[in-house]
Amino acid sequence: MTDIANDISSTIGRRIRSERALRDWSLAELADRSDVSKAMLSTIERGKTSPTAALLVRIAAAFGMTLSTLIARAELQGGSLLRESDQPQWRDPGTGYVRRHLSPVSADMPLELIRVQLPAGTRVSFPAASYAFIKQQIWLIGGQLQFTEGDVVHSLGPGDCLALGAPCDCTFHAPGPDAADYLVALVRAR
Repeated sequence: MTDIANDISSTIGRRIRSERALRDWSLAELADRSDVSKAMLSTIERGKTSPTAALLVRIAAAFGMTLSTLIARAELQGGSLLRESDQPQWRDPGTGYVRRHLSPVSADMPLELIRVQLPAGTRVSFPAASYAFIKQQIWLIGGQLQFTEGDVVHSLGPGDCLALGAPCDCTFHAPGPDAADYLVALVRAR
């Protein structure tokens, strides 16, 4: 791993350990709630591996938060302005997709904006649990995106906007030939 990847992995690992400590959960309890092994959680908390999006989604859901919230809490300081140069980017080591957290961290702001670049030919799947605490819309900036929501497949072209329904298993797929570049707007359920 590069130094940057090591720094991000360490920061995310420390945040997971901190969230677990805030709840007074043992490693075993987080493992049970997230369906991620204690050994993998320990490796992640120590920053010894760069976890995939699928693992982080399960961990975030166990804490009752979104993946973007977990990453934002790991990377961001408070404030109402988040300059482009300070927006945290995270690359999924399993797929190469890149998430850029655009929104400043604010405890009273229910909206989060995330820009995603999904390489052509790549698929990323998330369980229904990752959508349990949010409502979201996807706006495709460029490329093509096939979004599978349960049994329904939505084919999006540039400029299309999709509001997601009730939580269900979902898959993002960039069929190509170009990467899918899209904005996700999340609103935390209150």
